[in-house]
Amino acid sequence: MRLRSGVFASSCLLVQALGVALFLRGFFPVPVRSVPRREARTDPPAEPAAPGTGMVSNWTKIPPPLFKKVVIVLIDALRDDFVFGSKGKQFMPYTTQVVEKGTSYSFIAEAKPPTVTMPRIKVDDNVTRHLDRVLKREDWDLLILHYLGLDHIGHMTGPNSPLVGPKLREMDNILKKIHISLLSKEEASLPNLLVVCGDHGMSETGSHGGSSEGEVHTPLLFISSAFEKRSAPLAQPEHVQQTDLASTLAIGLGLPISRNSVGNLILPVVGGKTMREQLRFVHLNGFQLSRLLQENTPAYEKDPGYEQFKIAEKSHGNWIKLYLEGNNSEILLNLGKKVLKQYLEALKTLSSSLSKQVAQYDMYSMMVGTVIIMEVLLLLLLSVPKALSKRAEFEVPLSPPLFSLLFYLICLMLCAVHVIVCTSAESLCYFCSMSWLTAVGVMMLISALTCGVLSAIAKIFENSRLPLKSPVVSSSSWSEIDVLILAGTIGHVLSLGASSFIEEEHQTWYFLINTLCLVLCQELCRNNFLLKECDPQHSTNVKQNFDCIGETSECKNIDIPAASDSKLGKATSSSELMKGPDKWISLATPWIILICCRLLRSLNQTGVQWAHRPDFGHWLTSSEHKPELSFLAAVSLLMIFFLVQRRCSLVSKIAMALGLLGVYSYRAAIGSVIFPWQHGGKDISKGITEARFVYVFVLGIIFTGTKDLLKSQVISAESSTKSTGLWEVYSGLVLLAALLFRPHNLPVLVFCLLIQTMMTKYIWIPLKFDAAQITIMHYWFGQAFFYFQTSIPVEWEKENTVPLSGGFYHWRKPEEGNSNGIATVDISAGFVGLDSYVEIPAIFLTAFATYAGPFLWAIHLLCYLSSEVSRNSAAVGHGCFCYALMRSIPVAIYVVLVTGLRYHLFIWSVFSPKLLYEGVHVFITAAVCLFFTAMDQNHTYKVQD
Repeated sequence: MRLRSGVFASSCLLVQALGVALFLRGFFPVPVRSVPRREARTDPPAEPAAPGTGMVSNWTKIPPPLFKKVVIVLIDALRDDFVFGSKGKQFMPYTTQVVEKGTSYSFIAEAKPPTVTMPRIKVDDNVTRHLDRVLKREDWDLLILHYLGLDHIGHMTGPNSPLVGPKLREMDNILKKIHISLLSKEEASLPNLLVVCGDHGMSETGSHGGSSEGEVHTPLLFISSAFEKRSAPLAQPEHVQQTDLASTLAIGLGLPISRNSVGNLILPVVGGKTMREQLRFVHLNGFQLSRLLQENTPAYEKDPGYEQFKIAEKSHGNWIKLYLEGNNSEILLNLGKKVLKQYLEALKTLSSSLSKQVAQYDMYSMMVGTVIIMEVLLLLLLSVPKALSKRAEFEVPLSPPLFSLLFYLICLMLCAVHVIVCTSAESLCYFCSMSWLTAVGVMMLISALTCGVLSAIAKIFENSRLPLKSPVVSSSSWSEIDVLILAGTIGHVLSLGASSFIEEEHQTWYFLINTLCLVLCQELCRNNFLLKECDPQHSTNVKQNFDCIGETSECKNIDIPAASDSKLGKATSSSELMKGPDKWISLATPWIILICCRLLRSLNQTGVQWAHRPDFGHWLTSSEHKPELSFLAAVSLLMIFFLVQRRCSLVSKIAMALGLLGVYSYRAAIGSVIFPWQHGGKDISKGITEARFVYVFVLGIIFTGTKDLLKSQVISAESSTKSTGLWEVYSGLVLLAALLFRPHNLPVLVFCLLIQTMMTKYIWIPLKFDAAQITIMHYWFGQAFFYFQTSIPVEWEKENTVPLSGGFYHWRKPEEGNSNGIATVDISAGFVGLDSYVEIPAIFLTAFATYAGPFLWAIHLLCYLSSEVSRNSAAVGHGCFCYALMRSIPVAIYVVLVTGLRYHLFIWSVFSPKLLYEGVHVFITAAVCLFFTAMDQNHTYKVQD
């Protein structure tokens, strides 16, 4: 079967998108969640009744609260031996005294790896300075204090640092203050409760995120006058799960247990209550867990925990029968203890079953997705020589892979593995929940990809053994651009294995495009000053190349093919030498691009290291500089019009002008900018009418371009019609981006269009780079402009960071520019022109606004390559293939890296968000490549003799 490069690349990318989706589904397992129900959330189940008796309990309400006020002190990185060990006795004397001799219960709470939580409030005095005032007030029931200082000390100097002792002593004094305050305000009716806990511990090096005992074991203290005073020395504290705290606090506050909680009630906390109350508490907890299991596990009835709960519930009904009959014998007490034990065993098993679905990676689904992704990458890499040939098409042998013995053997082997994994008692897998027909289809796909890879490798070895028929001098020598492209691609992929490089990935792309500009400058200087126009008759029909030596201007004729496999129909050095002003503009173009990129970097700061630094974007978005922002927005919109209207029809030009005017009107309506005649007195609205006014012109321009494209496809109109249609579609997308971008971000769009225009006229056309090189340049600039975008401008906050030294302040602002963090996604773009949330338009608009940089550069690439088909009919196919390959390489390597780093400290804060960005980018690239393929109508490419 003969396929064009674009069709093959698009097909591979669609298959890879399937593998990415499967990997993401395995890496991010759907958490156990309760299905919303019609009945009220506060309606608890009644006490169970004995079957066949007809007796019904009158206790159908939520149990009353056990405590009046609850204070939770969360000490970040509080390791268990900081309280229960020698450090606790030395530096936390009050807490140790309460633990050993006071009215308290002590536990060791086990956290699940990765042991990471996100920070809340910075340097600890900012929490404590409000404490006295809050404790005196009576308008609160629950108080949560999060102290981060101990975690900072651990990261800097480790758990044995001399700074740990003073910090623990500080925490001990705070706990003493809170405890005394709670005791002084207690009433006769209800006591108060103080909870001391840690979110995670720390390793011997002071870090956390893994699964060592020091990292996962944290102290959990319940201190209240409701408990009995300890009479014996403290033994080894009992181990509980960190998730048990939520259920215990819900019971203590008289609230319904969260429907999504997977924790158990810590029974000693309610041990002072009557047997009926204790059974009521554990029954409510068991009912909530069993309901959650039913809604998340298809075969819940076979779950051991569910069976145990039903047995305990039946025994509980018998106990209620005896209790309501007035039986007060020892039989009732012994039966109650037995039922309580049954409930506790059921709760433990239910919680374990649910926790497995939350805390474990779906490794089987991840591995299947990884295999698909890697096989597609191998196919693309092995297909490079044929895909970038003059014909841009190759024969795909379907019969050998699909009808070979190897194909069926691999299918049988994979199906056997699937059966073994999915019938395993401990496997909880999304891929196993698929129908067998779907699973077998995926197995056949993997088998076909494997056979295709092996077939391609075998053909390469076969061709390497054949003797060369006519040896010629190779014309495919590597240039500086080629070396940079290879080194940059490899370097970027390797950098994805470090969290710091992911957080600062924008620096990588800024470095690459700056280096690219310098190399382009060298290439322009070489072609304008070091080469002479040796023979004006070097056309595409002449098989000559001129190797001109700079110093002697000596020219040598070398008999080589007129065009290399991937050139745009010319020899490597047959550049169009520019004369006059164009020559000097061409030489200045790389430096102008460098200046533009530097200005864009100053527009906003992104990443982590420089996010706190002031930038031009913040200056523009401050309220006192609204006139300057309005002027900049107006100028930017005018520049956008002049840069995109050049190749559009008259109707599209008028629509573009009116649309850009509507963009400014929309921003004025919502108060972002002002008209010259405004003085701040206009009421701010949602701007829905103005935004929809722009949408009309966006759709109109895109419709006009689509009509021209269909005309060129159906009736084979002249190439100018197709070119005009593509540029009109591109201009419509630019108008949409102008609407969704915030006003201070419009210069990003202007510079994007300006750089594209200058590089097209003064670099790509004169130097005549091949389609592969131009595609990779577009890809690099698209990635850089992803980070140039400013997503969420916010007002800065003044924060006292060193309160003890006095007078020292620093300016803090959240991340603004696009980054690899989910928090920088500007979801407000999904509501432009919408009165309420509408899912499909909101998703599309948010995705387009986020990936506008890469998307616009990709569409510009298609427009440019389509205009080059007169010189190289395979240009679009080459571009589509290279674009797919550039997207496949990083995502394939990254899924392997993420799998190996799944227990890394920053897996959820750094690596996982980047994985989501990579996954969405694959889907967008697949859509772009499909558009490339649809526009590539040259089914039979011309071969230049």
